[in-house]
Amino acid sequence: MFLSVFDLFKVGIGPSSSHTMGPMVAAARFLAALRASPFQPAGLKARLHGSLAFTGVGHATDRATILGLAGFEPATFDAQRGEEVLADIKVRKVIEVDGLPKLRFDPSADLVFDYGPALPGHANGMVLEATDAQGDVIFQETYYSIGGGFIVTAAELEAGEVEDEGAPVPYPFTTAQEMIDMCAETGMSVAGLKRANELARMGPLALDSGLKRVWDVMNNCIDRGLAQDGTLPGGLNVRRRAKSIHEALLAERGMNLTAPHTINDWMSVYAMAVNEENAAGGQVVTAPTNGAAGVVPATIRYWLDHVPGAVPSKVGEFLLTASAIGGIVKYNATISGAEGGCQAEVGSASAMAAAGLCAVMGGTPEQVENAAEIALEHHLGMTCDPIKGLVQVPCIERNGLGCIKAVSAASLALRGDGSHVVPLDATIETMRQTGADMHTKYKETSLGGLAVNVPNC
Repeated sequence: MFLSVFDLFKVGIGPSSSHTMGPMVAAARFLAALRASPFQPAGLKARLHGSLAFTGVGHATDRATILGLAGFEPATFDAQRGEEVLADIKVRKVIEVDGLPKLRFDPSADLVFDYGPALPGHANGMVLEATDAQGDVIFQETYYSIGGGFIVTAAELEAGEVEDEGAPVPYPFTTAQEMIDMCAETGMSVAGLKRANELARMGPLALDSGLKRVWDVMNNCIDRGLAQDGTLPGGLNVRRRAKSIHEALLAERGMNLTAPHTINDWMSVYAMAVNEENAAGGQVVTAPTNGAAGVVPATIRYWLDHVPGAVPSKVGEFLLTASAIGGIVKYNATISGAEGGCQAEVGSASAMAAAGLCAVMGGTPEQVENAAEIALEHHLGMTCDPIKGLVQVPCIERNGLGCIKAVSAASLALRGDGSHVVPLDATIETMRQTGADMHTKYKETSLGGLAVNVPNC
């Protein structure tokens, strides 16, 4: 199954790729299926299950579902228009979308948080229904949000791997070992393999412009986060800190009083800026998820702003390398916090960032694989226990630490020759097994860990 760099890095909205973007995408798919059906619907209903129910309000899943049913999609979301439509639906209790008649929808009655057992396919499940004039269900579909904004129907999940209908790629790899072997056989870099595969599906102009847009959105998100202050929404009263920390770091420059470890604060502040924007519902790029959206851009920004010899022209190489690692992780394990805990989100992001940084700093394919392994290995077992279901605590700071680990992992890998004891493939499998063994309360339900041991009101 080929995963494009643009599957891993998707432009969307906060605060969660699986809980906000995923349900919005699922609703869009449901509308498309309903338009193509022979039914004449008069109303809509939605039920959220598992993690989508337990942390749905904190992740804005209810709002995202309604907006998706109203025709909005993450990549083109207009926040102001969205608020206007939400307000109208709450008053009129009607949804109007192109290609369908007016549809009854009362948010207080027709969107249900089901706190019973999760649906069998995945922790993030939702059921969307269309009803007739009498209120009877005439069309129904079950969707699973499997992390990073990826959506599958129950039938697709049961069938296994979704069929890849695109053109064949010249260098298909699903494991890190296959990737390294192909690099050795061809003399190409990891980014070179990934670029060749992408070019089998699109032209070079589309690829390069797409990579530029991804970085532009990432970088703009950092800049917005560094310029904003105030309190994040949701009720935890978490203050934005990126702006004040950044201003302090700028003021300290050139004073010869700064300790060497202050460079860690620069890495953290870039990541925190992104995740504060994400928590506020701003535009972000999944990398590979929204909850882990700060790690990759922060690592790139650190490299560009603080590492001698860094050049913007190599950002595409960074992103291609990172996406190669992210694709392997997703194929063999998971990038969903609801399925694998935060090791699957920030851990995967840190591995991707470490690989990308190692590559643009001259690392060999073996060193790139080693960098990714080091970063992921030292996130194994990390739980996902967001307080009050919000992507704020511990998520914002955790991205900063994920960036620091990524930089350290890349540096350690570059100090060696690429040989090491634990292969990346073994670490990914360990992460999968650990996620499967992890208690549900530690997997994005806010039923354990920090979420129950820290007052959230």
